[in-house]
Amino acid sequence: MKLPLRLTPGDMVWVSSKNIKSTRPTKKLSERWLGPFPILKEISMHSYHLKLPSQWKSIHPVFHIALLEPVKTSTIPNRHQEPPPTIIIEEVEWEVSQILDSKFKRRNL
Repeated sequence: MKLPLRLTPGDMVWVSSKNIKSTRPTKKLSERWLGPFPILKEISMHSYHLKLPSQWKSIHPVFHIALLEPVKTSTIPNRHQEPPPTIIIEEVEWEVSQILDSKFKRRNL
């Protein structure tokens, strides 16, 4: 049985991408965890208010503890975490006016 997780304000956590829409073509190619994000305050024993980036204004900042994973610090010196990917909710769509060329390869276009 897994012990209950206790987090405190200021802790850094990863957020599960389970219920968050991505711009990736398939869910299989998206990141499983997003972040890390700092905890602003504990709402209840099971939910936490996180500080999300300004691009994520359409996502509610309170998450259940089952969707959070604490950040494990690296024991390797001089190792830095890459910044989180930018999620663009409203992006420009392009319309194709015409197809200039195509090629068949083994009966596939």
